[in-house]
Amino acid sequence: MTLRHAGSYLQGHPDMKHIPGVDMSSGSLGQGISAAVGMAIAGKMDEADYRVYTLLGDGEIQEGQVWEASMLAASHKLDNLVVIVDNNNLQIDGTIEEVNSPYPIDKKFEAFNFHVINIDGNDFDQIDAAFKEAKTVKGQPTAIIAKTVKGKGVSFMENQVGWHGKAPNDEEYKVAMEELEKAGEALCQK
Repeated sequence: MTLRHAGSYLQGHPDMKHIPGVDMSSGSLGQGISAAVGMAIAGKMDEADYRVYTLLGDGEIQEGQVWEASMLAASHKLDNLVVIVDNNNLQIDGTIEEVNSPYPIDKKFEAFNFHVINIDGNDFDQIDAAFKEAKTVKGQPTAIIAKTVKGKGVSFMENQVGWHGKAPNDEEYKVAMEELEKAGEALCQK
């Protein structure tokens, strides 16, 4: 009910004042990985035992700042850094191929000396396995390329670019919740 409302934890961009566990407020695309690289470097300097995780959109990786940060992460051998790319092929202006294709995403991260794991980002077992594998990687950062379906589980939202930042109306919300509850029940029976 508070999607896109100022002061909400769902206001649109991560706000560390409103979202527990978020260590940096952001807005402009590409900032997250730069901050994450800085946090991972700090962890190495402090000989701290923590890992840094950052989530990037496939449209977001069109930003040059992402690749500058990736180059720095690899040169510092930040094996405490995990980059997750949500590869749903959609961004606010259309498909990423129509706007500015970053494909092949996995090969680009490999070229920047990342350990790359390609997964079905809608498969919880593959997500779990990828995070476990990332913890074993030494001497280089990890990039998990998660091929996903935008709006997965809600029939009228799946693969629809128009739902990038729009809230459903009351009727759409009801349909979406019914579909998601059915999907959740099916997951619990596995």
